[in-house]
Amino acid sequence: MALSSSLLPPLSNNCATSPANRKLFRARAQGRIYATLTVQPPTEPSKASSLPIKKIPGDYGLPIVGPINDRHDYFYNQGREEFFKSRVQKYKSTVFRVNMPPGPLISSDPNVVVLLDGKSFLTLFDTSKVEKKDVFTGTYAPSLELTGGYRVLSYLDPSEPSHEKLKQLMIKLVSTTRHRVLPEFETSYSNLFDELENELATHGKAKFNEANDRAAFDFLARAWYGVNPEDTELGKTAPSIISKWVLFQLGPILTLGLPKPIEELTLHSFRLPFSLIKKDYKKLYNFFYQNSTDLLEEASNLGISRDEACHNLIFTTCFNSFGGMKIFFPNMIKQIGRAGVNLHRRLAEEIRSAVRSNGGKLTMSAMEQMPLMKSVVYESLRIEPPVPLQFGRAKKDLLIESHDAAYEVKEGEMLFGFQPFATKDPRIFDRAEEFVADRFVGEEGEEKLKHVLWSNGPETQSPAVHNKQCAGKDFVVLISRLLVAQLFLRYDSFGIDVGVSPLGAKITFTSLKRATF
Repeated sequence: MALSSSLLPPLSNNCATSPANRKLFRARAQGRIYATLTVQPPTEPSKASSLPIKKIPGDYGLPIVGPINDRHDYFYNQGREEFFKSRVQKYKSTVFRVNMPPGPLISSDPNVVVLLDGKSFLTLFDTSKVEKKDVFTGTYAPSLELTGGYRVLSYLDPSEPSHEKLKQLMIKLVSTTRHRVLPEFETSYSNLFDELENELATHGKAKFNEANDRAAFDFLARAWYGVNPEDTELGKTAPSIISKWVLFQLGPILTLGLPKPIEELTLHSFRLPFSLIKKDYKKLYNFFYQNSTDLLEEASNLGISRDEACHNLIFTTCFNSFGGMKIFFPNMIKQIGRAGVNLHRRLAEEIRSAVRSNGGKLTMSAMEQMPLMKSVVYESLRIEPPVPLQFGRAKKDLLIESHDAAYEVKEGEMLFGFQPFATKDPRIFDRAEEFVADRFVGEEGEEKLKHVLWSNGPETQSPAVHNKQCAGKDFVVLISRLLVAQLFLRYDSFGIDVGVSPLGAKITFTSLKRATF
């Protein structure tokens, strides 16, 4: 029997904490959830542990009431960081039970087991233990209308047949266009810096986020698809179209700063109708279909329809890549700006020296001679990973270890990790809450890179068709290095004001001091 997800009540506390007696099979199909109840014999945890085995603390409260109370704490009463921090202190544990937004009426089952330390968090990357099917956004999945009726790569488990083919296509997208990355990034972000300088000269300050959005899409279109978007039907509209499209997907887990009753009744309780952005999404589709001829042919050879491939290219480019640059670049600028002029001088000296040693050009080889710059990028990814929320559903009964104890998790339970807590684990990093620019310099520093997890896996591992690590992992690191390098080739230092936006930092430049040496 098919039930609308808005009509399925949350599991009762007893059922949620006894999932061995029920197994949920979920399929995203036109916004429906199919549920089958079966009785299963208990299975043994996946392994023994030398740590004491403890009951997972926390509870889910009463149906409907508990999830809504947790949602209000998460968005309004406490805020996201305090929501988790207060419960760690309350339970004296980095592993506990809680409800994750959105809850009623969008999510039928908001119950999760939270993993907040750097040890237990790694369970979420082990696809032999957790299933990644339809958990990209957590306890709910956006309407398939937003992705052309297809479950795109981010929502697929590696065990699904189309996962390998689609990931292979995305890896090819990144690898075959690598030669265009450096020159097109320089073009797009030189234009951005020119724009910021003009705005500073006119108004005494310059907003970074909007200019970064334009530069990011311009760069991706030029580097990956060989086209200037302003010469197409899209013109300059792509960033605003993408932002609306992303909001329709992530709205249930965002707060926009609107009055609580408005957000609760619109974003957090009901899905925004795709019809409101259908025409805009068609513009995106046309752009990608017309400028992806070789990739669509490659997809066809792999057994993927051109239509499905196009929707996946849109998602990879606009949600994953553009979205990552939209969130991470302002956050990284914030960290570097707050670190002050001493770090700015050290970066400028290192970057300019390496470029001079390589014939005056910024090359891949030159960037390998910039250990401080590379460390700054990794530290920014550690302290504020661009995708902070990770989910996975237990494939079997598990015994999950934190630093101090082991916890039994039953097959079918949803596991959740808030990555900034795991990558700021004081049991792993000294001065874990601080931005330490040279943290990853030298042999000892590089050894810690295995604890940098922003890419849905350790930094020391690589994406492959059989895992869920970001296909563009190396690409993201490269363009982040390019931003820092371009910034300090051009400027000695800069000043900023920092605000907040729904997706991260809001940066306003108050000064840009041109290079003097």
